[in-house]
Amino acid sequence: MKIKLGISSCLLGFNVRYDGGHKLDCSLRDTLGAFIEYVPVCPEVECGLGFPRESLRLEGEPDNPRLVTTGGKQDRTDLLVNWANKRVAEMEAANLYGFVFKSDSPSCGMERGKVYNEKGMADKTGIGIFARIFMEHFPLLPVEDERRLQDSILCENFFERIFALKGEVRS
Repeated sequence: MKIKLGISSCLLGFNVRYDGGHKLDCSLRDTLGAFIEYVPVCPEVECGLGFPRESLRLEGEPDNPRLVTTGGKQDRTDLLVNWANKRVAEMEAANLYGFVFKSDSPSCGMERGKVYNEKGMADKTGIGIFARIFMEHFPLLPVEDERRLQDSILCENFFERIFALKGEVRS
């Protein structure tokens, strides 16, 4: 029985990024994919922004940033937040054991994301809109991003937490 993990869709090679591309991580898809059933999620496409699209960034206060388009300055925060709240509620039925987020994403970055202030200066203390909502909704689920999983110690720890959770749930 495969372990079920949520994952940012672009990491599996889906062309869902703002430029119509992907960020395929072959080790996640091919190596770990033999043991894991992935539940792909792309917040920006699933909330209705489509692709290709204008790039997005976080602006304002790091604790409560706004998600805005980089060129037109259209605020997409409410659209993404409303979708994310519904999506995480739906994901309860998926019985996930964790999630792998896309680093540096304004929707999926789980830490150290850029949040731009009114002067255009970036502070690297932000969390992506969807990642924050997911982690608040599922505080006990292990989460990582693909960049941190390249560190063998962090990767081992992530999977130890997943297997510990799996053992607790099934016992």
